[in-house]
Amino acid sequence: MRGQCWLNTGDLGRQDDDGYFYLTGRRKELIIRGGHNIDPAVIEEPLHRHPAVLMAAAVGRPDAHAGEVPVAYVQLKPGADVPESELLSFARDHVGERAAVPKAIRVVPAMPLTAVGKIFKPELKLRETEDALTQALRAASIADVSVQARNEPDRGTVVEVSLAAQADRRLVQRVLGQFPLPLRFRQVDVAGPGHPTV
Repeated sequence: MRGQCWLNTGDLGRQDDDGYFYLTGRRKELIIRGGHNIDPAVIEEPLHRHPAVLMAAAVGRPDAHAGEVPVAYVQLKPGADVPESELLSFARDHVGERAAVPKAIRVVPAMPLTAVGKIFKPELKLRETEDALTQALRAASIADVSVQARNEPDRGTVVEVSLAAQADRRLVQRVLGQFPLPLRFRQVDVAGPGHPTV
């Protein structure tokens, strides 16, 4: 209506037939797979229905071809023991969107939580970023490189790449350049196998 102000909170929601609104998630948590927006709740809600699952969180894993692919983290109920393969099969059967079916499910002993007890998804996203880039480097047979991702308030996710003196920086840049992330490089000396020092 004219004269009314709206505040963009970044929340996602829906309105039912009676006009009530329900908050379902945050826009910044969307997983964007090849231009398809995936609400993490589409993955998390079915996983919560599994009898062994205590908590579930879905995040986007960087992907050179699709931009991101969904990955789910799961904390099991005390005493439960379910293999990741069974949870992945359960997700395939119960997640309604084909594009939203997670590429992997990672069982963790405890979810990272905020001070108010909410799942801290940025930490899970950083884990996936580091793992995806490290796997890409290994697939290209690149050694003596370490990857560390962190969130910066003004730039979002930033990746620092530490290269041993003998590493081919151009090859590393070519491999990691397939991912739409800001990269910072630093050259290091190697003090023994797998122990880079500045």
